[in-house]
Amino acid sequence: MKKFSKSLLILFTLIVTTNFSQNINDALRLSFPGIGANAKALGMGNAYNALSYDYSGSFFNPAGLGTATRAEFSGSFLYNSFENSTEFFNNKTDFSNSTTNLSQAGLVLPMPTVQGSLVFGFGFNQSKNFNSALEFNGFNSGNTSMIQSLLGFGDISYELYLTDTTGTQTPINGNLNQSGDIIEEGKINSWSLAGAIEVAKDVFFGATLNIISGSYKSDRRYYEDDTRNVYDASVRTDPSEPFTADFQTFYFNDVIDWDISGWDFKIGFLYKLPSFMKIGATVKFPTKYTIKENYFVEATSEFGDGTLVEIDPIRNIVEYDITSPFEFTGAFAYEFADLTLSAEATFIDYTQMEFGDGLDQGLVSSNNRDIKDAFKEVLNYNFGFEYRLPEPFISIRGGFIMQPSAFKNDPLEFNRKYITAGLGIMPNKVLSLDIAYVHGWWKNIGDNYGFDDSRTFQDITSTNVLLTVRYLF
Repeated sequence: MKKFSKSLLILFTLIVTTNFSQNINDALRLSFPGIGANAKALGMGNAYNALSYDYSGSFFNPAGLGTATRAEFSGSFLYNSFENSTEFFNNKTDFSNSTTNLSQAGLVLPMPTVQGSLVFGFGFNQSKNFNSALEFNGFNSGNTSMIQSLLGFGDISYELYLTDTTGTQTPINGNLNQSGDIIEEGKINSWSLAGAIEVAKDVFFGATLNIISGSYKSDRRYYEDDTRNVYDASVRTDPSEPFTADFQTFYFNDVIDWDISGWDFKIGFLYKLPSFMKIGATVKFPTKYTIKENYFVEATSEFGDGTLVEIDPIRNIVEYDITSPFEFTGAFAYEFADLTLSAEATFIDYTQMEFGDGLDQGLVSSNNRDIKDAFKEVLNYNFGFEYRLPEPFISIRGGFIMQPSAFKNDPLEFNRKYITAGLGIMPNKVLSLDIAYVHGWWKNIGDNYGFDDSRTFQDITSTNVLLTVRYLF
């Protein structure tokens, strides 16, 4: 049992995509840094810019590859667990999601030289992991609902017989139990070609060209239920249709599926001072991402006599560009005897994110203005240490990562914080095994519709376990 309006359905396809996708959060999702893919570096809090003497230098500082004296192959596996404790109208719900995948594989090849060094690196790094989860359930005693929020945005409420015949009025004005979940998954891999050269004694320059491929998927389910019989048999959502008495449930499901491609470029500098200190610096140029997006929507309504109404599923395919900002990193490391201390800071101006070709020019202009209004500059910082035991060739590592929120006026608890620990074992001169454990925590909020009408308050923890095997030729 459906109403049908082709022109309105097309309009809804365009507008609902605008509202639930292709917004400033999409730009931030691609621009916010990941936490790396090498266990040695991660065990030291990713404070690795002034070190980078293995394949992970292609990710952190390509100039560090110039200090490599032997060919090597390395590979890493990452386990990530994302846990979200969500408060929604005084009701708390816990939900989690986890992934395991190959996060790094690469080859380092020093070239024969008369003096100095020339080193190349080839392979891939997992630069971002989109694994996340959210579940909520609570009674909203306010006078809002998603059904109301969709009025005037196409004909979905009209198609579900939740409005009068004009499609502009609904008797449903809140007092509903709202519940749902969102599962996100995907990753970005950077296929890297890196090189470094020693231009003077202990002075190294390097560069990395990354060809990017990846995916992202968000699957949201959302329900509004009349659990307290506010809209009983005396209330018809469509006065002209008797079966619309006694509203029971509204269900909405939207799926965003991305295919991601792009490229970026990083240059690096490393200087080994005579006093056991190294100084490193990198500039990561903006990444230009091309997003091929498939968007899917389905929705149903259910009434007291058992009638179930559904819309024809809506599908939309669009391709567009997003550009991330510059990243500037400065770092130092102090290596003395068996102890290494390292620190670095990265400046990112999130107001430089941009939407580009592929979308309506009005939407591009609006999004880019919203980016300027919503975001700010931040300074990420990392600290780490490594202590090498002479017997039995074991290294102990620890570190801290701070990634401030990109939004203006966010409180400190919205900053992402990670404590890291690691262990390295090198039983002989050709094989090494590194493992890192990372615990992260931060808070977040989310609106199901409107502004603070149906808001989730999220307490998030993230656990990563990373294993890296390195073989020297």
